This record gives sequence, C-alpha cells and structure tokens, in this order.
Amino acid sequence: MKQRPPNRKPMNKVPNQQPNLILRIAADLFPGYFALVMATGIISIAAHLLQMKIVALVLLVINLVAYAVLWILLLVRLLVFFPRIKADIGDHLCGPGFFTVVAGTCVLGSQLIIVIGHYREAAILWVAALLLWLLIMYAFLTAMTVRENKPSIEGGLNGSWLLAVVSTQSISVLGTLLVEQWSAYREALLFFTFCMFLLGCMLYLLLITLIFYRFTFVNVTTTQLTPPYWINMGAVAITTLAGARLIIAAPGWSLLSEVLPFLKGFTLFFWASGTWWIPLLFILGFWRHVYKRFPLRYDPQYWGMVFPLGMYTVCTFQLSKAINFAPLLVIPRYFIYLAFAGWLAAFTGMIHSLFLSQSRSR
Repeated sequence: MKQRPPNRKPMNKVPNQQPNLILRIAADLFPGYFALVMATGIISIAAHLLQMKIVALVLLVINLVAYAVLWILLLVRLLVFFPRIKADIGDHLCGPGFFTVVAGTCVLGSQLIIVIGHYREAAILWVAALLLWLLIMYAFLTAMTVRENKPSIEGGLNGSWLLAVVSTQSISVLGTLLVEQWSAYREALLFFTFCMFLLGCMLYLLLITLIFYRFTFVNVTTTQLTPPYWINMGAVAITTLAGARLIIAAPGWSLLSEVLPFLKGFTLFFWASGTWWIPLLFILGFWRHVYKRFPLRYDPQYWGMVFPLGMYTVCTFQLSKAINFAPLLVIPRYFIYLAFAGWLAAFTGMIHSLFLSQSRSR
C-alpha cells in the first residue's frame, strides 16, 4: 500500500528498512487510499440493488476490514510521520487525496444502511465524516491559498481535485438516507443535505472548467494522464445520486416539493454530463496504454477509476427510480459487470503489489 503517484516528489525521506511492517507501509501511505473503501462500498451497494446479495455481503466484509486497516495506518502516519501528513496536505497533487477519507466514511455508512440496515453505525460515521470534511476542506484550501511558489495548472491540477465534490456529495447522500430514522429532524436534515448538494454542484462547475481547460489547451503526457481523471465522471455520478436521493425524499418536505422541477432538471443535467465523459475517458485510456504503450501496472490511484464505474451504476439505478423512467435500468444491469471487473483487477493488483514489496524488503 505504499505506492505513490509517479509525479510525487519525495520528502522527509524515511529509511525504507523500517523494522516494523506497519511503519514501513504507513510511512508512504498514499493519501487517497481510502478510494479503495469508496470503490468497494459503492460496488457492494450496486450489487445489492441488482439482487446480487451474496456479492454485496462479501464486499461489505472486505470493506469493513479495509476501512479499519487504512485508519490504523493513517493514525500511525499521523502520530509517527506527521511532517509527511503536513507536506501532503499542502501539495497540489497529493492534498486532494485526503478527501477520500470523508467520501470513504460516507460510502461505508451508506453501505451499512442499504446492505444490512444498520442506521446507528451509519449515523456515527456520518457525524465523523462531517467533522472530517470541515477539517480537511478548510485545511486544504487554506494551505493552497497561502502557499508560496505555487505550481502552474499543468503541474498542480488533475482530476483528484474533484474529490472535494465527491466528499461533499457523499455527505448529502448519507444524510438523506438517515432522514428515515431521524424523522424528528427531517426538515432540518433535508435542508442541510440539499445545501450540501448545491455546494457540491458549485464546486464541480468551478473545478471542471479548469480541468477542461487543462485538457484542451495545455500539453498532456502519458505520465500526467493519470486514473484520477476518471473522477471527472465520478463527481457528476455522485452528484446525480445525491439529487436522485433528494427527489425520492421530496414528499417529506414542502420546500423540496416546490423546487422539484429544478431538482429533476439539474440532476438530469449532471447525469447527462457524466454519461458524456465515459467514451472520452475510455478513448484517452486507449491512447495512453495501447497507442502510447504506457505500462499498465498497479497504482493506488486506480481505485479512483473503479469508484466512478460503480457510482455510475448506482446513480443511474436511483435516477431511474427517482424520475420513474424504467428504460434507464438497462444501463446498471450491464454496467455492474464492468465495475466489478475493474474492482477485481485493482484488488488483484493491490495484493500482488503487497506481496512483491514484502518480498523485496526481506
């Protein structure tokens, strides 16, 4: 688990010959590794919605273990290697990865509700995610604002910045799911999750403008065209899911009922945007790995590619339900297999990488 993005500069180098395996892995833990939890959780949810109950439960067990292990590693890194945490949060390329901690926590909470109906544990995760969102969002943006010697757009911007959108919308999604249990606070909670949905929309429109400019007017190399660019689609997919959840919950609050036409239109707008991104991202992947023959090997950033595939499956399923348009269900019934294939490939690569790195350290 200690691979880092290829363009990441080494800092405060700790000797690789750490006597403790946990310390060795924690020292170089990729900040965005909670995308593993995001990807596993959303594919488990997709499997459950599509009546693949056993697959959903197996992925839930895997996700609980992965979440616990990643938190142990993150806490060790925070306590023992704090200078690295500080450097990462102030780095334009690594800093956005911390938003996966928020999104992973919320996706796991949603998974607990949808797959096994555990609301209490999901509520605890939601409160924790909200506190983490406040800490990471403002720590990261403050660090980016006051930093001296800032990089150019070419050197400092990629799709991982859209994780700020994903984390924001994940709080909206889980909060809306909790309304069913927190009926006494229904209106206040729906108001909050609706505001988070709108905030996520604002962040996406701001960031995707810069990313699209970077795509079309700045040179892009095979090294720079990393898997996080799939979050271009994943961010609008989770925005669609947040909107669909609010549409479904609208009968419970008069204000949402009043803005329902706007909500449906805006949600469809984001779903169409996400659908538009998919062919382009596959073409760019073909260009990178087939035409340019860039080596295809495991990198933790690939979890940021698997997550959008699962999220698109789930958001399309829920959008079909929200707008009562059954033909859309054709997409998730087949897209789930593509998402699961991506998860298997990334998971196999991760296990192989762990064994390989351990054998080298002996």
